[in-house]
Amino acid sequence: MAHPDLKPSPEHYSRFFYGYVVVAVALFIMSLFWAIHYSFGIFFKHLINEFGWTRAMTSGAFSLCSIVHGLIAILMGGLTDRFGARIVITVSAFFVGLGCFLTSQTQSLWHLYLFYGIIMGIGMGGSFVPLVSSVARWFIVRRSLMTGIVAAGTGSGALIGPPLANRLIGIVGWRNSYAILACAVFAFVVLSAQFLRRDPAQVGQMALGEKPCEQKDLEKGSSGISLMNAVYSSLFWLFFATGFCYGFCVFALMVHVAPHAIESGISTASAAMVLVTIGGLSILGKILLGATAEIIGSRRILVVGYVMMASAFFLLLPTRLASSLYLIAGLFGFGYGGCTAAQPPLAASLFGLRSHGLIFGALGVSVTIGAALGPLLTGYVFDVTAGYQLAFLLCAFISLSGMILASLLK
Repeated sequence: MAHPDLKPSPEHYSRFFYGYVVVAVALFIMSLFWAIHYSFGIFFKHLINEFGWTRAMTSGAFSLCSIVHGLIAILMGGLTDRFGARIVITVSAFFVGLGCFLTSQTQSLWHLYLFYGIIMGIGMGGSFVPLVSSVARWFIVRRSLMTGIVAAGTGSGALIGPPLANRLIGIVGWRNSYAILACAVFAFVVLSAQFLRRDPAQVGQMALGEKPCEQKDLEKGSSGISLMNAVYSSLFWLFFATGFCYGFCVFALMVHVAPHAIESGISTASAAMVLVTIGGLSILGKILLGATAEIIGSRRILVVGYVMMASAFFLLLPTRLASSLYLIAGLFGFGYGGCTAAQPPLAASLFGLRSHGLIFGALGVSVTIGAALGPLLTGYVFDVTAGYQLAFLLCAFISLSGMILASLLK
């Protein structure tokens, strides 16, 4: 580790930039964390078959995990600002691994809520904010692109996690599968986390694209404002509102698009492929729109992402064909992927890096609120109207609201 007062010498600029190691490690960890998280749906039916619980009772554990995850992300973001992602991810991996192992020993419903809902939720609280916050400290140029690459780990996790879990369960059963996942987290994530570094100063380098005169501020962590100052800013609450729109629309569609497809006469297998399409195109959106943000700015990409999401909801209203659903799912996935990639670097631009993890974690609560309310309200509207038309129309207007709010983030 470089001495705090040591300035990077010219030879430091010419050697391999360690920030790319941070990106690769963060992408790997993000993928593994979210592969486990998205695999719950595969374990779902096995839990129901063994214990006879209702779907609502069983899915409640996943909802609790999501709520705990969103709240703990604030703490994890603050700890990342102070200690760096290496320690935070190591602790998070311990809780995710412990949650997986204890879930494999589940004998009653309260076990599932404690082991998966709370313990796993605590661990997942460090699965996104610390990783993207660390990447923001390493890059000034290419920040949006690198954030998009790391954020794509959530999409790759959604693609590889469920099929691998399904195959593993078929070989060793659901209990042993969770125990194996626990071992994988303890072995691979904990080891990989040791390669993370808080900022370039720890290895005697500077952030990519940083001017030498800015290095002193970065080393002292004084570039930017505190969370307390941020919450008194109208920009914070505008950003918070856009996060709510994002969480509401993304999770409303992820939960209800498959039932909508099935009720439109599309097979269960095709409905599942609609979800895969959303996940796959979100990866492209995070990378390609993240790269585009380097040219036109993260705020504009956030606006574009909301336009694509709103368009997808409007197009969804009259659609009954599987081929059309795939195109709409791809449009939505690409747009929401762009929003995901734009949010962390935009927060860094608006509020600086001093408390980036803490501020971004606090902003993430808006996504949690939207994610909790979106599927619930969409289902309620369906129950009242006996259809998804009005529900999806509501989501379209909420997406447009996100576009308007994002355009005001100047």
